[in-house]
Amino acid sequence: MVEQGIEQAWEQLASRDPRDVSVRAAVEYSERESCYRVPVLGHVVRVDPKAHTLAGSSPEAESLLNKLAYFSRLSVLHYLLGAQRLEPSGRLLKPEELKSGQFYARGSHKLPLDQLATRYSEDAEAFLAQGRHFGGEARDYGDAAVELRPFPRVPVTLILWQADEEFPAASSLLFDETCELHLPPDIVWSVAMMCTLAMLRGQAENRGAGGPPV
Repeated sequence: MVEQGIEQAWEQLASRDPRDVSVRAAVEYSERESCYRVPVLGHVVRVDPKAHTLAGSSPEAESLLNKLAYFSRLSVLHYLLGAQRLEPSGRLLKPEELKSGQFYARGSHKLPLDQLATRYSEDAEAFLAQGRHFGGEARDYGDAAVELRPFPRVPVTLILWQADEEFPAASSLLFDETCELHLPPDIVWSVAMMCTLAMLRGQAENRGAGGPPV
């Protein structure tokens, strides 16, 4: 089903006006290479609609496309297809506060935020460093927070609360309220997974990060 969805997305993208796509999605289009240059978590991915190929411009971009392929590849295409010429509002929402919030109540769609909290429970600096590695910027929430840009118009904020004598470590993920104007609900979830697993990149690679069926 995912492969079928990718082929349909490629066909739609190939029929679009590159100038319109690049303006809506805030990405570059190279006439010479006939491809889009899409920043994905701070690393550029080249998207060739005619050849139906995605290629990373760096080892990290290739890792995002291959190690997290289940979450990244279709998401890139849907972003180019659906992005609107709209800046983030700055109003942050929990996944369950989105219009499609019930989507995250299903067991198979639970985000691995407990793993994120455990990984960085005593090392907020490592959390921030990992965020910066993926193009993130520090934000003033919790004990540490980073705003990632999985795509130019779709910010995702991850927050860490470190463990103390009373409470265990915890983490949360927040979307800008405009996310559903750019992406369908299942792709918003894939983007959240991509961001979280990127912050857990070592663990994700050890598991293969194939992902559950949607």
